[in-house]
This record gives sequence, C-alpha cells and structure tokens, in this order.
Amino acid sequence: MARRARIVVIAWLIIAALCYGGATGAFGTPSLFTRLHQAEPFVPSESHDAADILAHAPDAGPSILLRVDGVRAQDPAVLTAGKDLQQKLAATPDVHLVRSPFLAPQAAKTPQTAALFAQNREDSFLIVATIKDDLPQSRRMDIARDLENTTKTAFSSIPAAQVSLGGSVTFLHDITAQIQRDLAIGEGLALPLSLVVMVFVFGGFLAAGIPIIGALAAIAGGLASLWGFSYVTELDATVVNITTLLGLALCIDYGLLIVSRYREEIRRIAPDVAHDDIDHDHLVEAAAHTVATAGRTVLFSAVIVAISLAGLTVFPAPVIRAVGLAGVTVVLVALVVALTLVPALCMLGGRRLVRRRTDDSPDDGMFARLARAVGKSFIAVVVVTTAVLLAAAWPLMSMRQVSSSSDLLPAENTQRQFFDALGRDYPLVLEPTAVVLARATPEQLTAYGAETVAKLPGVTSIDPVRRVDDQHVALGVRAKDANVDNGQGRRLVEELRAHRPAYQTWVSGGDARLLDYLEAIESRAPLAAGIVALATIILMFLMTGSLALPIKALLFNVLSLGASLGILTWIFQGGHLESMLGFTSAGGVESVTPVIMLAFGFGLAMDYELFLLSRVVELHEQGYDDARAVELGVQRSGRIITSAALLILIVLAGLGIAKMLIVKQIGIGLAVSVVLDATLVRMLLVPATMHLLGRWNWWAPAPMRRWYERHGITH
Repeated sequence: MARRARIVVIAWLIIAALCYGGATGAFGTPSLFTRLHQAEPFVPSESHDAADILAHAPDAGPSILLRVDGVRAQDPAVLTAGKDLQQKLAATPDVHLVRSPFLAPQAAKTPQTAALFAQNREDSFLIVATIKDDLPQSRRMDIARDLENTTKTAFSSIPAAQVSLGGSVTFLHDITAQIQRDLAIGEGLALPLSLVVMVFVFGGFLAAGIPIIGALAAIAGGLASLWGFSYVTELDATVVNITTLLGLALCIDYGLLIVSRYREEIRRIAPDVAHDDIDHDHLVEAAAHTVATAGRTVLFSAVIVAISLAGLTVFPAPVIRAVGLAGVTVVLVALVVALTLVPALCMLGGRRLVRRRTDDSPDDGMFARLARAVGKSFIAVVVVTTAVLLAAAWPLMSMRQVSSSSDLLPAENTQRQFFDALGRDYPLVLEPTAVVLARATPEQLTAYGAETVAKLPGVTSIDPVRRVDDQHVALGVRAKDANVDNGQGRRLVEELRAHRPAYQTWVSGGDARLLDYLEAIESRAPLAAGIVALATIILMFLMTGSLALPIKALLFNVLSLGASLGILTWIFQGGHLESMLGFTSAGGVESVTPVIMLAFGFGLAMDYELFLLSRVVELHEQGYDDARAVELGVQRSGRIITSAALLILIVLAGLGIAKMLIVKQIGIGLAVSVVLDATLVRMLLVPATMHLLGRWNWWAPAPMRRWYERHGITH
C-alpha cells in the first residue's frame, strides 16, 4: 500500500463514487431506500403461516385508508357524493377493492360495514382501498395521493368535511423517509464532530482527516453492500441506520489506531531526524511495521466483530439474519479500508504527520498513574466495579419485549397521529388481539367461537367469521384490556392454542407472532452464544497464546452487556428520561433490540479489549514483567481507547437522536455499553484482574502452548 499509495487512493476514489452512485440510484437503478421494507419481526411458525395465508387472500394487499370527519355518511348530500366517489375509487388503476359505508343502502350500519363507522362519534366514517401487492413504493404513494385528492374533490361542496390519509402504504413511506432523515442527521453530526475530536487528539487537520476519509469510503462500500443485499433478501428499513453508522464508528476507530501507530513508528525509526529529512524508505518501513502491529490488532478486532454479527444468522428471524449479514459485510469493508486506504493516505501525508515533535504517549502519564493506583488496590477495584455492574443489570430481570408498529414513529408524525386516532375511533379496523384461522366452514368456526372462544378468560368480543379463500375462514378475537403490562394478549393466545376444535386451526395475531418469535430466539440463543464464544476464544488464543485472557474477556463482556441492557430497560421500559431523550415509552423494549445490541455491543467491547491486550501482550513478549506490562499497556493504549470511545459515542449519538424508536433504543443502549466498557471495564476491571492473576494471565494447557509457539499469529 505504501509503495503504490497514489494508485490505491485513486482506486478507492473511483470505487467510492461507484458505490455511492449505485446505492443512491444515480445510475438509473432503484436506490437502496426505495427497496427497503418495514415489518414486525417474525420466525417460521404457526402464527406466521396463518399471517401468510391471510396476506395472500383475494381481498388482501397494501391498504390506503381515507378518513372523513365532520359529516354523517347518511346525510343526503354526503350519500350522493359518496356513491359517486365509491365508483371513481373502484375504477382507479391498480386498485382492486374498495370498502366504504356507501356499499350499504343509505350507508346503513351492517355487519360488513360496522367497522367503517366511528364508535364514539356520528360524524366520521372510513373508506378502505386495497391495491395490488406487486407495485413499487413510488407507484403506491402516487395512488394514495390520487385517492386522497379524489376524495377531497368529491366532498369539496360540503365545507365541514375533512379528509385525512393513512394506511400501510403511507406508513411505510413515512418510515423510509424518517430513516433517510435520521441517517442524514446522524452522519451530518458524526463526521464533523469526529473531525473536531481527532484534530484535538492528533493536533492537526491532516492526521485527523485520514480516518474521516476512510470512514467516507467505508460508508460508500457499506451502502453499496446493503443495496446488493436488498436483491437477495428483504432489508428492514432500520438496518441501514444501524449498520452504516456502526461501520462508520469502526472505521474511525481503526483509522485512529493506524494513524497513531504510524506516527509512533516514524518517531521510533527516525528518532533524531527532522521531519523534512525523513526519507522515503523510513516512511515505507513505518507503514509496514504499523500494519504488522496495529493492523494485526485491527484484523483480529474486525474478525471477532464480524463473528459476533455472524452469530445473528443462527436465529430464524429474517430481520435478525439480515442485520447480521449486512453487519458482517460493513465490518469487512471497514477492515479493507483500514488495511489499504488508511496506510496509503498515511504514506501520502508522510513527513507532515510528524511535523509536531510532541510524544503522543509518554510512558509515565495519566493512564500509567491510574494503572498503578488500580494495582495497589486491585481487590477493592474488582469488588466495587463488579457490584456496580451487577446493580446496573438488575432491571434486566423485569424486561418486557414488545413489537411496535406506529409507535416506532415520533409522536409528532402525522401517520403516528392517524393510527393513534384510528385505534380510539375505529378499533374494529385494527388487527384483533388474536386471529383464529381454520380449515373449516363458516358455520363450524362460528359455533366454535360461540361455544368455546367466547368463554375464555379476557375475551370481550368476537368478530364475525369471514371467508379468507375457498379453504380457510378466520375469526377475530378481541381482549379490550390487553396490553404489554398485563400480558393478557399472550395468555389469550395460549388459551386458544390449548382449546382447539377438532379441525385444523392456526392462532395468529400480533401477540402470537411475538410469542413465537421470542420462543424461537430463546431456543437458538445458546447456539449463537456458543459459536461466538468458541470463535472468540480461538482467535484471542491465536493472538495472545493465553486461554485465561479470552475466557476473562468473555466474562467481562457478559457483565458489561448485562449492565447495559439493564440501564436500557430502566430508560425505555420504565419511561425514564423521556423528555430529555425525546421518546414516548412503548411499555417495553423492542423485540429486536436486545439481540442486535448484544451482537454489536460484544463486537465494540472486543475492540477495546484487543486495543489494550495487544499492547500488553507486545510488552510482555518484549520481556517486561506483568505489572510493568499492564502499566505501560494501559498508558500506551489508554488515550487510543478513550479517544475511540469518544468517537464511537459521537457516532452513536447519531442513532440516539434518531426519531425512530428502535434506532434510538439501539443507539442509546450501545452508547451506555461503550461508556461502561471504556471506563469501568477496560480502565479498572481488566487491569485489576490482570494484577490479581499475575502470571496466570498467560496460562494455557501445555499442548496448546506448544502449538501456539509453532503456529500462533504473531507480528
């Protein structure tokens, strides 16, 4: 990379331009953001099979809801305009079904139209249009706006009539638009603030700018990889924010480590040479040794982060697998950028990177003094920090997981407000608490509903049986008081599954899908954790030659992540800090948040662990005793870890200020994890336990030790 620096940089400029162009649709292809989806997490299960059958019913499809307020459907002028409107809406291209009060004589309330009348007011009614399922999002929104304009025109002669637009089509549009705004704000905040911090860390714009340039290239590669994945699997809209911003954070971290070590290597190779007199061979040698040391750390870190994210592919939920696959790709892009583009940029910066002759890391500084203080009271430090982390983890014991829909959007969003009002005024339009799908006749399912379902605890009403297709019928079951706090919806699902009729049935609905999802995640969690733990132990052993260090790192990560999830539960489930953080509690934590946060949080924690351990191991191999190796390792890596943590916090702030609830939860949860890990764990608990274990830090069974001496990956 150093010998061909200009070629490498030019190649990356071309690659980044192509990646940005492809992902944003600049070359005439569909952009990434037009190919995103939004759906609650699910797993292959009884509830999903039922939902799939219901979704493919002849009358199913993306919905457009037109709410008319201020007039009565039975008024003569409204009735006349409404019947004409019904015909116009039904004749609209790509609309295959329209339901309205005007299908009934004199817009009367019938079993088929009752759901379209507001329950608590007489001057409001609803029109529901279903469109074809295979239309692109842009066409769907065009139809929605056309139907809205047609409806407004139909009632334009009635001054009191007010028309509002909602439904799954506009909801997905607002979700995607919010994702784009959040991503633009997040990156717009993260990049300039990161540059300011790195100017302070490096003492100059040139050194600070190199990781930022690398991060921009990584973002381009990450967006292009996500765009490619969108043709292979459905990508949830939130995946883009999470993976690109965390890829950005990793790339800045890796760039920080590479640039810092490059400056250190130049000063080591040419200690008494003025920066103008440093020759080309010195610069090439510095780049080679930088990649052999810091680059080795970056390689191990990226592979471990990628493995932690690859663990997500074990889970059966498509949205979790998509995050895992996309995350692995983005991490690998960050790795390639760190090992190719960043060293090439360092080479081009060359002598100017060391124009300031101050030493970035003196051996007797603040972090060395901290390490000595910890070494003097290591038992007390271990006890106190462990107690603090366990106390922070306590709320995790009462975590409730939810799967929100419109609650994901901010309270001021018009679609959020539309659906909130819809739930109050038109509860029968919303999905019931549970849906029983049966391979039976309408008469059989009606009898089952009256004789069995109506008598189950918590059931408040039963919808009329409706035919789904020529083989299936469905029955909606409602529990008026069901919410995330009392768990009544889950109990209803369990009761329905325990009291089945003689013919085949499926129990679905939001609570059923969430229940099946959580059970599947819990069943696969040990396998995912085992794969990640085994791979981490093997890789860290290859790096350190110790079995004790990777096991200790895993235990500390469990402690740190448990504390982070506990604080996350306290904030978002308990509704604490709502006004400060700008959210409204949904009564629990979004169901995909814990899994994603554990995977990304584990990867970020291993970043700091390897930044610290790589220096300690290097010093230990140079012959320093354990106490001095820890002291110097903490001193030489402390500034990097602190700066890296601050930079990641800035990037995570881009997630934390997002309006999308799930993105905000992941951003704030990971920010808490970074703070705990970079302070209590890496600066206190790890040095304290290394003092406590002494020579046992380097323990490994004799056969493994001999194998490491022959085959271990050393610089």
